[in-house]
Amino acid sequence: MRQVWIPRAGPPEVLEVREAPDPLPSAGEVRIRVAASGVNFADIMGRMGLYPDLPPMPVVPGYEVAGRVDAVGDGVETDWVGRDVLAMTRFGGYADTVCVPENQVFARPDSMTAEEGAALPVNYLTAYQLIEVMGSVREGDTILVHSAGGGVGLAALQLAERAGARVIGTASASKHEFLLSHGAQHCIDYTSEDFEQRVMELTHGRGVELVLDAVGGSSFKKSYRCLAPTGRLGMFGFSAAAGGKRRSLWQLVRAAAAMPWLQFRPPALMNGNKGVFGVNLGHLWEEVDRITRWMETLLDAYHKAAVRPVVAATFSFEQAAEAHHYIQDRRNTGKVLLIP
Repeated sequence: MRQVWIPRAGPPEVLEVREAPDPLPSAGEVRIRVAASGVNFADIMGRMGLYPDLPPMPVVPGYEVAGRVDAVGDGVETDWVGRDVLAMTRFGGYADTVCVPENQVFARPDSMTAEEGAALPVNYLTAYQLIEVMGSVREGDTILVHSAGGGVGLAALQLAERAGARVIGTASASKHEFLLSHGAQHCIDYTSEDFEQRVMELTHGRGVELVLDAVGGSSFKKSYRCLAPTGRLGMFGFSAAAGGKRRSLWQLVRAAAAMPWLQFRPPALMNGNKGVFGVNLGHLWEEVDRITRWMETLLDAYHKAAVRPVVAATFSFEQAAEAHHYIQDRRNTGKVLLIP
């Protein structure tokens, strides 16, 4: 099989393709011949040496794949063989063949392409947890979605529309027309506008019911100030720590120092009638029943055309560095995939 490895921390060019023997499924596992692998910002943070959950390097990153089952281990029904599936991988997804526990594998709907399948798990489960599970979005709510053109951002747009909520999205100006055509009611150019000021203008000083923020640093402070009474801030990333394409300890310290360490105090939260919560899908591996229910809900929403993954670009394994550049240059509107 072929895999994309992170041999050491560094810029995208450190990624390299290696060959290895095909893995054999252990008891309780299925083996998937991969047709598409999802690329996530966590992979980029890992490549830069900024992701604490990444196993020691050298390592194969990747959290999600889609393809076809060609073998199963002991204890797994053989009718999985030949089925088109999507799956969550606890690293190792940048590969043309993966073995995955059966409880992390889901049958792919007939109408869903492999590219859509690989674009679904991480982004949509994260957005579902943010909006439906912990964000408690209701019809008529207004949501602020940072990085609305990214994979989680577009998933959030679709789930917000499904819930009857309105979305204000932040993105560079070149993405506004696309976002407005995909469900956003208003867009803010974060490169030239103060998003806090614009949110208050757009909501007539009231604020929003929910903010989705994966930027971190000082952005968390401003996002919190955008909340209306009973509003919630959902934090799910720290991209402010990755200002360049190499690890910068100065950038990390600067972004960490700008965090609202003192602002989210219990008295302030109680007096403001506001909530703050965090989401890290990678720390829910043991919540099998919960994740299964969420995924079944999302697949049902796909059947009803309420969600449709948007693929921004695909790259071969040999172009993995270009895929990372593409995301870090903020060129993507939707999901970026690797195609073995």
